[in-house]
This record gives sequence, C-alpha cells and structure tokens, in this order.
Amino acid sequence: MMKKLFALAAAACLSLPVFAQQAPNDLVQQVTEEVLEIIRKDREIQNGSTTKVIDLVDKKVLPHFNFARMTALAVGKDWRKANSQQQQQLAGEFKTLLVRTYANALTGYRNQKVVYKPFKMKPEETDVLVRTEVQQPGNKPIQLDYSLELRDSAWKVYDVTVAGISLVTNYRDQFGQEVRSGGIDGLIASIAAKNRSLEANQAKAEKK
Repeated sequence: MMKKLFALAAAACLSLPVFAQQAPNDLVQQVTEEVLEIIRKDREIQNGSTTKVIDLVDKKVLPHFNFARMTALAVGKDWRKANSQQQQQLAGEFKTLLVRTYANALTGYRNQKVVYKPFKMKPEETDVLVRTEVQQPGNKPIQLDYSLELRDSAWKVYDVTVAGISLVTNYRDQFGQEVRSGGIDGLIASIAAKNRSLEANQAKAEKK
C-alpha cells in the first residue's frame, strides 16, 4: 500500500514542462492529472509492464527530482562520512531504487483520485510544501505532500510525505544500520543488491 502511494508522487512529476514562473501547486495538479490519465489508458502499464513504466520514469521524472538532496536526507548524518565519489554512487543507487519502486507500484494504479489542498506562498519563497489527498474507493483518504525547492529556475521535488511519513527519512534507520555494520561502501553495496533483486523480480513478473 505504501509503495503504491509513493508511486503517485512520481506520477505527479512526470512530463514536466517546468518553468519557475508557474506556481508549484499548479504544476503538481497539472502534471498529476495529465499523467494519471495516460496511465489509465495505457494497456501495457495496466497489464504490468514495469519496463515501460521505468522508461517513462527515466525520461520524464528524473530531470525534476533533486536526487542528491534526497539521498543526503535519507543517509542523514552519515552523508558527511562519504567522499564525493561515494556520494555520487549513493545518489545513483538510491535513484535506481526509487525509480524501480515507483515503476513497480505504478503498474498497479487503478481508480485513485487526487484532491488538491489550498496553497499559499510568498513571492520570495524558494522552498514550499504542496498538500494533496489521495482518495481510494473503499479506503480512507491518505495525505500526500510534496516538498519542492526552486533550483536553476525550476521547481524540483526533494521529498514526499505519505500519511505523515517522509519518503526519504523513512530509509534513514535502515541506511544507518548498514553504515554501522559495513561503512559507506557497505551501504552502497546493500542498495545495489536491492536494486538487482528488484530488477530480477520485475523481469520474472513480466515473463508470466
């Protein structure tokens, strides 16, 4: 359930024609509705094609996420222990992990509806929170919030909070344990292994 909800966060940032002048809440609403409509109509995605979704995410989502900041938030204080090369490796593996998690969950999207909450921001603000609510048939609404920052004249997502749980900090305890047991290189190896496992599982699922 949590992975499916996190997937909606990815959907909200697909196909972004980003301009800093566009209010971030308008951006989230515009792109969410456009992308969810595409997913609803795409038979391959509905039939479980993670390959197609991964390609979609790779082309449309990645340029509009700040993965360096997301990874730093997820790793927490241990981020400072990593040298520049290790930080690049961590960001790359974490990005792959999130993309595969999103792709796997998006294939299960069906009839969720997104409601957009009132939004206000000051003209000088460069870090904002856009609040939405996911309504699902037969289930209670789930709060889904996006943290965006203005970077290089474009709004970029650096965290998603689902029902009060931050996507990036949700990994912090797990990553901290990995660093304590195997150092930064051990954490990199652990995430890489998880990515290989997800890739293998998704390949098997598509062959069925």
